[in-house]
Amino acid sequence: MTTLTKPDDGATPPPAGPGDGAFLSVRDLYVRFSTEDGVVKAVDGLSFDLERGRTLGIVGESGSGKSVTNLTVLGLHDPRTTTVSGEILLGGQELTGAPERTLERLRGNTMAMIFQDPLTALSPYYTVGRQIAEPYRKHTGASKSEARSRAIEMLEKVGIPNPGLRVDDYPHQFSGGMRQRAMIAMSLVCNPDLLIADEPTTALDVTVQAQILDLLKDLQQEFGSAIILITHDLGVVANTADDLLVMYAGRAVERGTVREVLRAPQHPYTWGLLGSMPRLSSAVDEPLNPIPGSPPSLLSPPPGCPFHPRCHYTDQVEGDRCATERPVLPDGRGAACHLSAERKQTLFTEQIKPRLG
Repeated sequence: MTTLTKPDDGATPPPAGPGDGAFLSVRDLYVRFSTEDGVVKAVDGLSFDLERGRTLGIVGESGSGKSVTNLTVLGLHDPRTTTVSGEILLGGQELTGAPERTLERLRGNTMAMIFQDPLTALSPYYTVGRQIAEPYRKHTGASKSEARSRAIEMLEKVGIPNPGLRVDDYPHQFSGGMRQRAMIAMSLVCNPDLLIADEPTTALDVTVQAQILDLLKDLQQEFGSAIILITHDLGVVANTADDLLVMYAGRAVERGTVREVLRAPQHPYTWGLLGSMPRLSSAVDEPLNPIPGSPPSLLSPPPGCPFHPRCHYTDQVEGDRCATERPVLPDGRGAACHLSAERKQTLFTEQIKPRLG
């Protein structure tokens, strides 16, 4: 990854210092991809902190920068086409611009990731047990027999039946839920301090979803890991995460504890996400209420607030600030929106909350 000076593309808040007690601290992160069509501004001045033993949920529509951010933390982007600037501190160690040798030592050991699609993330050429044992051998120097025993132990821990036999199976011999469990076992085999779970319950039935989320909670309690949960499912976040970061067009637009954000959201985009969720109290034939329009192109994001072309409330902000001035996300609890705090409260109480039920 390459470090460079911060792009000058709008007024941005000065980077805050790392949060007290934060194990992972991301400050003023920018990620740019060079393509034939131009430069994609995938992450645009993002900052957040995560402490040990806590789970941070990151939500937003596809293309909002959730996965790109966390792949950047692990240093998994192609440096030939990717430009990264900002600060990523993991346990006090700077990762931005770190040598590949340093990142390889950390990946799978201090930090690990559960990828969204285990069928493509797992190699079809090697047994599940071998793929779990390989990072354990690399980072601990264990023998083949010790690593195999550890792989069996982890398969048992994540609930795979007959782990002593299934350790020699290939990924295609596992069901979708079992492959996801195997991915979790591979990610946790070295007891990482930071675990990134990218849509860990996608395409799984609700029973298996609940089992996997309970498993992540149990393993966090056992190992004390910090967890980043990337998802578009606010129901999953509500039951799993401690803190919540809402992303849109590569930027953080709202953050706070899960309780704060879900009970009293402050950004129109968050209102739209909550309003688009189906409810048990709704009639069977009641249509869903999607956010109008489409996410902006990150090749040429709109000036000012990136959400303003889709926002219903720009006429309640004085002048054309929404279209010309980038709103600042305050430290701690808050939202990057030009609406006044009083107006947000009134709108939420009178218009949004009744619709949310």
